[in-house]
Amino acid sequence: MTTPELTTMEASIRRLSRLDRFLPVWIGSAMVVGLVLGRLIPTLNQSLNHVQVAGTSLPIAIGLLVMMYPVLAKVRYGEVGLVAADRRLLVTSLILNWLIGPLVMFALAWIFLADLPAYRTGLILIGLARCIAMVLIWNDLACGDATAAAVLVAVNSIFQIVAYAGLGYFYLEVLPHWLGLSGASVDVSMWTIARSVLIFLGVPLVAGYVTRRIGERTRGRTWYEGAFLARIGPLALYGLLFTVVVLFALQGDTITHRPLDVVRIAVPLLCYFAIMWIGSFALGVALRLPYARTATLAFTAAGNNFELAIAVAIGTFGVTSGQAMAGVVGPLIEVPALIALVYLAQWARRRFYAKEAL
Repeated sequence: MTTPELTTMEASIRRLSRLDRFLPVWIGSAMVVGLVLGRLIPTLNQSLNHVQVAGTSLPIAIGLLVMMYPVLAKVRYGEVGLVAADRRLLVTSLILNWLIGPLVMFALAWIFLADLPAYRTGLILIGLARCIAMVLIWNDLACGDATAAAVLVAVNSIFQIVAYAGLGYFYLEVLPHWLGLSGASVDVSMWTIARSVLIFLGVPLVAGYVTRRIGERTRGRTWYEGAFLARIGPLALYGLLFTVVVLFALQGDTITHRPLDVVRIAVPLLCYFAIMWIGSFALGVALRLPYARTATLAFTAAGNNFELAIAVAIGTFGVTSGQAMAGVVGPLIEVPALIALVYLAQWARRRFYAKEAL
């Protein structure tokens, strides 16, 4: 017998475009195409790095900016106050995203990748990049609070501009030194990280904000969200796929000769998604938040902004670095993991919020 919750979720999945529904397939295909190109064009690395922006090759920089802009254009920046009134949700989300999440990823990175410093650093950069993109899709599929999700995305966007570089320096340089982790120090400038964040998050954030303000003022919100966003929305995935193709073309030798490294990167990521989502959902239940906001809390805490992590890894460590490799593997793991968590959310709704549904 089909339950109302599953029927609602299936309807949400059908509303997604073919691009979104088959995202794991497209990412996997992009990886294969990249590997093939890397084999067929040995001089690709030199060609791509001929012109650079902030230490990143121009084609990849364009791909990263295209990837970020549509997501940030979707955010309703004027609605921050609506969710800020719910202090339980806002404060809990900030703690989970900016204190607990990075610490959990830091611990998992050291537990599973202590002997692979480049991948370890890549995972730590992922843990610091809080989700501002795909979380809106997972939240919608799980019947979460759309307004709350959009506002938390806006808050995370602002926090990433302000705090990402400082936190990156803290988790890569300061905290390992305090803990006496031998060989943990990474020679990275806080300004190098800040520059990557300002370019690859700041530029599309300003563009997204200005676009929304102008679009709503001239044509209205209905047109902006119904027509304009529908047109530019696929650009995010196109940018991601283009970036994945290029990165895997440059990382092809490492990937084909070290497939177990991909598995080792995947394991801590899967642990992270499970720990953060289950812990956040349980916390929402304990705080007696309604289901919609509990689901939103869980998905915003569990997801990560792989686009930003990839951009920072490339800009700071180079396009062929292990740090960039870890960032590229991330989306391939996140998509099926978060889809599974959508189904878990619907089960948890029946288990813990049965009275609410009545």
